[in-house]
Amino acid sequence: MDTLKIDFNNITGKIKPMHAVNNPPTVPSDTYGLYEKVKEAHIPYVRLHDTGGLFGGAHYVDIENIFTDFGADENDPASYDFAFTDKLLESMDKIGLKPFYRLGCTIENYHKIKAYHIFPPADPYKWERICEHIILHYNEGWADGYHFGIEYWEIWNEPDNEPEIGDNPMWRGTQEEFFELYDITAKHLKASFPFLKIGGYASCGFYALSDADFSETAHSTSRVGYFVEFFHNFFKYISEKNSPLDFFSWHSYAGLRENVMYAAYAKEKLTQYGYGNAEVIFNEWNPGIHNRGKAVDASNIAAVMCAMQKTSTDMCMYYDGQADSTYCGLFSGDFHKVFKAYYAFRAFGELYLLKNEVFSDTTADGVYVCAASGEKKAAMIVNSNSGNVDIKLDTPDILQCFATDETHDYEAIELKLNDGVLTLPPYAVWLVIFE
Repeated sequence: MDTLKIDFNNITGKIKPMHAVNNPPTVPSDTYGLYEKVKEAHIPYVRLHDTGGLFGGAHYVDIENIFTDFGADENDPASYDFAFTDKLLESMDKIGLKPFYRLGCTIENYHKIKAYHIFPPADPYKWERICEHIILHYNEGWADGYHFGIEYWEIWNEPDNEPEIGDNPMWRGTQEEFFELYDITAKHLKASFPFLKIGGYASCGFYALSDADFSETAHSTSRVGYFVEFFHNFFKYISEKNSPLDFFSWHSYAGLRENVMYAAYAKEKLTQYGYGNAEVIFNEWNPGIHNRGKAVDASNIAAVMCAMQKTSTDMCMYYDGQADSTYCGLFSGDFHKVFKAYYAFRAFGELYLLKNEVFSDTTADGVYVCAASGEKKAAMIVNSNSGNVDIKLDTPDILQCFATDETHDYEAIELKLNDGVLTLPPYAVWLVIFE
């Protein structure tokens, strides 16, 4: 019989923020009380990208939304429009939600009609100074600003989205133009704020590694092949320029096993290029919007959290937390309903509070586990299978269980063991508290 083992005496590391998200549920403020739900789930970080929907709501976060006239004086506070982003960050700060600030622009899915903000900045040195003043506003009080202490500042998003410039909804420029922009901006920001984390570039990912026909030593004409080509060219460039990079961010909408493989690949290659100490941040992922609202979505999300915790990945950021986004599995579009996937975040949030990861493992296919100790001992046990799974528990006595599955929504249930065997129902996400 398959087994599940947990050793609370064997601390293996720290529980990492695998349950961060892109965007808070609503902008600019908490109209429907959903921020309190985010707080209850102990979601630690929120990445600010595509904030406010298409074109960034025309008011939020993006450089062009804050500095609306590139010809203006970047040293003059009157040149900046911080209003909506100020209100958003104030709302987040009230519940202790830390921003992960993306410097750049929102994806322009209708760029073929007209592209607006996805071109390389006319003057990369001026662009770096604009970024500097945005950081000064939110961290050092410049221009009637704040002292939020925002730690992560990400340069751009998916500049590798398409190999042909005219097809790219994120970067209407060459690879080399982006590499230069990153180098210039990262060096300036790191020199100005050495204690902050500067990185990027929110890579489209490594799907090509799953293609048996792809060779990373030769150019692949496929779009996914271009993602990997861009990745290597970027790191060759910045390693030669000695550009600072505190974190590398990447994306994937593939399955769990592929994502674990991609995470290992990213860490291996960063080490080879001399950036082995950089954090690896998986900051866009979603196991499938077609399962939105279902127990299977909750179990798939929880399985990714458990699996990525055991990789070298430093943070995961689910896409998307905005309730009116079709990619949001946490909340309904009418802002009034919490979906089952929300409870996967809440369960992992309880482990995150305990801080210490302890040894856990299982032999059951499709079953995942992550365990933690601190003020108490707990484990998140996930069955991503469509049927029941019987599993032998090699653990201390169970004190309490909060179950999320097809018939429960984070409800306290009594676990009944038969000779130490636990039966997990389909698509279960169970937070188990031990004596």
